[in-house]
Amino acid sequence: MSKFSDIIGGTLGATIANRFLLGIYTLFIVSILIFSAIAFLPGDYAKAALGHSATPETVAALQKELGLDRPAPERYLRWIGHAAQGDFGSSFSAGGTQRRLVIDIILPRLKNTLLLAGVTALLAVPLALVLGVLTALARNSFLDRLLNAATLTAISFPEFFVAYVLMLLLAVKFPLFSSMASMSADMPIVEKLARIALPVLTLTLVILAHMMRMTRAAIISLLNSSYVECARLKGLPEWRIVVGHVLPNAWAPIANVVAFNLAYLVVGVVVVEVVFVYPGIGQTMVDAIRLRDVPVIQACTLIFAVTFVVLNLLADLIAIATNPRLVHPK
Repeated sequence: MSKFSDIIGGTLGATIANRFLLGIYTLFIVSILIFSAIAFLPGDYAKAALGHSATPETVAALQKELGLDRPAPERYLRWIGHAAQGDFGSSFSAGGTQRRLVIDIILPRLKNTLLLAGVTALLAVPLALVLGVLTALARNSFLDRLLNAATLTAISFPEFFVAYVLMLLLAVKFPLFSSMASMSADMPIVEKLARIALPVLTLTLVILAHMMRMTRAAIISLLNSSYVECARLKGLPEWRIVVGHVLPNAWAPIANVVAFNLAYLVVGVVVVEVVFVYPGIGQTMVDAIRLRDVPVIQACTLIFAVTFVVLNLLADLIAIATNPRLVHPK
């Protein structure tokens, strides 16, 4: 028995290590794509910052100061080496005599984005799981059809349209919430939650449909399994069958879709942050693109990539933990 457990543990450890190494390799490839995409963008920051009247000597001096005169491979290695240590360099466009560190610019904005994503996740994930279970148990009923129609409608509209409709209804016609999600560091948490109510509602409507429908599909497919039929023959109530037998086996697909939507809450909030003028990392990246602030753009996109890879890695680990058969590839 001990030998068998050692074999299973070793296989599980090797599977987790392989997933981790795959995540590192994915981040490496993504970092090259990020750097290359930004490096090949048209225009030059030094020329844009100094204006058309700048002399070639002045432009060359600024390029040398910013390190833009070095070869692209050298600039990439310097950037990724420092980024791996948490050093994203200095912002190009920060004012003053001393340039601000990129980490000092994006860290407060990242905290705001995580607050928005965290509150949305606390609201959307439990609600999606509950509605998914209810529609699976009441499939083909009026409630199932109503919720499916509502979720399909929510999926059909882009985020900015949902945001503007909610802003029109709940901030203009019926002024229950603020249309602008401006925040400050010293603002009480209650006021912060009131300010982000409309962005949270927008993001909840956007991600709720996908998670609910995936939960519904996973549970319905398992309700037709033989072990569920055996549980029914034993006289177990339907809710006990779902909680005790179906959900433990449905966590793998549900965890994947939840992780994907949680990654979207950090990676895909750019549109929502711009609409509500929310001081998050998405708004920061948009401002950096407008100012051609390359270090800030690279830092934001790399943070987005790390978030997506880490959350998908966690989803894989949850799927393996809840379904050990995934350890052994077919």
